Amino acid sequence: MIRTVRAALRLMLVVGLSVAVTLPAAARTTREEKQEARLLAERAELAVAEVKARRARGERVWCVPFARTLSGVALRGNARTWWAAAEGLYRRGLEPRVGAVMVFAGSGKMPMGHVAVVAEVVSDREVLIDHANWHRNKVSLGMRVLDVSGKGDWSAVKVEGSPGVLGRVNPVSGFIYPGEMIASN
Repeated sequence: MIRTVRAALRLMLVVGLSVAVTLPAAARTTREEKQEARLLAERAELAVAEVKARRARGERVWCVPFARTLSGVALRGNARTWWAAAEGLYRRGLEPRVGAVMVFAGSGKMPMGHVAVVAEVVSDREVLIDHANWHRNKVSLGMRVLDVSGKGDWSAVKVEGSPGVLGRVNPVSGFIYPGEMIASN
């Protein structure tokens, strides 16, 4: 499994050079990992291109379309509705994984909720996320998020809004795992 978006991009270089370079066994990747890396890189390019196009048209940049494009999770509606909307469609959980959508619950300061995509799992209590509109009309890449929940279950987090400054506590519903759709009967 690819652990970070940066690792995916490095893997893309490895894949492109694999004919010319013989890698040690520990560095070889599976076909599935190569496909995952390509998909992550393609989605990242597409998400950034969509943001640029929206800005060029004078439109707002929102977290939902950015997260949808970057993750591949095909949900619509306000961010706060994504957790419930994913039930029965996608696997959900409380463990951050690269590429998973972190769903921030609606709150007084954030009534529409928020969605972000996990870019890197730093530790069991820290991740980096990529998302849009945390800072009005901007994309933020690699923002630090700390789990501050009492149980270590990612139900409450602080986001580093500017270098070295963690913001308020934000409620999180959990993570939606793209590519793990639940088969319908």
